[in-house]
Amino acid sequence: MSAADAGVRVVLVTAPDSDTAARIARRLVEERWIACANLVPGVRSIYRWEGRVEEDAEVLLVLKTRADRCEALAARVKALHPYEVPEVIALPVVAGSGAYLDWVVEAVGAPTGDGSDGDGDVRGDRGDPGGGGAG
Repeated sequence: MSAADAGVRVVLVTAPDSDTAARIARRLVEERWIACANLVPGVRSIYRWEGRVEEDAEVLLVLKTRADRCEALAARVKALHPYEVPEVIALPVVAGSGAYLDWVVEAVGAPTGDGSDGDGDVRGDRGDPGGGGAG
């Protein structure tokens, strides 16, 4: 299957800190939901949450996956994430290096985990339900 047939997507997710972002990214790569993740520290999010304007420092995860994995990937991110409403936004890739896009397609296989084994929670100690909820 070529990258064009698979429809490669870039998925954006924010996390409250570098450790949480790394745990989520590693789990998603290990379980083959994504080909790779870039963690971008120093993101400043300003958003409305529960009627108030909030501002938080966050880490942006830039994930690469296939279009046919996006819906299930969003559910997996939600299961792994400490936020009540984590940001999960998928953007289509309209062009790119053919070899790289083919690698993304090959690297994203049948997922090997869904958290149902009870060890899917990577939230750590930050269980606050809103904390950047929609940022």
